[in-house]
Amino acid sequence: MYLTAILVYLGALVGAGLWRSRRLRSGDDFLVAGRTLPARVLVFTLLATWIGSGSLFGGAGLGYRAGFPALWQSAGAWLGIALIYFIAPRVRRIALYTVPDILELRYGAMARVLGTLVTVIAYATIAAYQFRGGGRLLSLVSDIDPNVGALITAAFCVVYTALAGMLSIAYLDVANGLMMTVGVGAAVAYLIAHAGGIDAALGALRPDQVMLFGTLDPVKEAFALFFPTMFLLLGEANMYQKFFSARNERAARLAVVGWIGGTIAVETLIDSVGVFGSVAIPGLDIAQSETIVIRVAVTALPAVLGILLVCGAAAIIVSTANSFLLTPSTNLIRDVYQRFINPRATDRQILLYTRLLVVLLGAVGFLALRFFRTILAMALWAYTMYGAAITPALLAAFIWPRATRLGGVASIFTAMVTTLAWEIVAMLNATPAGDPVYPLGLPTIYPALVVSIGTLIGVSLMTTPPTEKQLEPLK
Repeated sequence: MYLTAILVYLGALVGAGLWRSRRLRSGDDFLVAGRTLPARVLVFTLLATWIGSGSLFGGAGLGYRAGFPALWQSAGAWLGIALIYFIAPRVRRIALYTVPDILELRYGAMARVLGTLVTVIAYATIAAYQFRGGGRLLSLVSDIDPNVGALITAAFCVVYTALAGMLSIAYLDVANGLMMTVGVGAAVAYLIAHAGGIDAALGALRPDQVMLFGTLDPVKEAFALFFPTMFLLLGEANMYQKFFSARNERAARLAVVGWIGGTIAVETLIDSVGVFGSVAIPGLDIAQSETIVIRVAVTALPAVLGILLVCGAAAIIVSTANSFLLTPSTNLIRDVYQRFINPRATDRQILLYTRLLVVLLGAVGFLALRFFRTILAMALWAYTMYGAAITPALLAAFIWPRATRLGGVASIFTAMVTTLAWEIVAMLNATPAGDPVYPLGLPTIYPALVVSIGTLIGVSLMTTPPTEKQLEPLK
């Protein structure tokens, strides 16, 4: 029953995607929806892109184990979106295609290359844990092996993304955003009502589950969740690509207002399913707790609400995977192929090669699954890689005129190397259970951010300031 509902929903998405793909006329249609998206569509596509398996499995699983303090991870995104409100119109005004486009305008061609490399690594990882999430979803609603389910999810997302492009994905994310909101909202309402009301539901929780930090160590856990999420959001390439797709500057700014409200609501609801699910279905270990949303759907809810929730889960996974496959593919086409190999590429070549890259990155992402034990671990690694390496230099391009070309390039490179080195050492020293042991006991986000920001400021102050002509394109 649940598997049938998921297949019907995804089949409807494919059909709608194929229908809308007939409107593709150019590379701009595929990459930035012809720069025609209104605010109401932008709200839902931003929401559907951001809410992914990291929230559905990692966030809800942490909610199951730690309670409402799990929202520290989500809160990083809330603050990030609030800050983005002030630069969204400027992003739309310059009407580019990718984040590395911005980096090259400010810091030169090397920054474009490094930005593309970081984006491909981080976003292929994020797409990969959507595949793992899909595998877990299918295994819990049927007898499909999780690895086979991940392969099926990967195949579906790759085909769907290659067919659709931004023009289709953005409009279909309206349906995905509504489905995920209704699904998790109905689940939380039922769990609270079944417990006897909000007071009874909260009273059934452990005291630490409703505290500010609860069992989370503020430095090593709570803020180590908050900062990677915030810095990823501030530099999130999907977000910038969708702002580039906006109809105008006003649409971009209005979309941010709706996006922050939707994100706060949906992420709080998802974590609440995990929190109240810890009472309804106790005794799960770490790996099992990451599937609490699906377990609630198939064992704790009435069938109708369970179907809504599993379809909402499918919407969360697919919508995020699509965007995190399309964006790095766009980067490789725009920032490598068109920039350095074939500047006169035709629309036909852009469409063909972007679709081939979607397939390639989907395969790479699927192979990356073997290197991480949990979805939360994959999320934090990818968030840290991108957030530390890209975001400081990207924000400085808009708000700090003193940042220099060499400072920006050095910031991206040193943060990327620091993240890789710190994570490799942590994995080499991992416990027998597979948990990483970080040097000095510090999660990777702290040294990576210190190195990134310190290098950006230090090198910029030691080198020649940019000229007014160099600063003009981003004003």
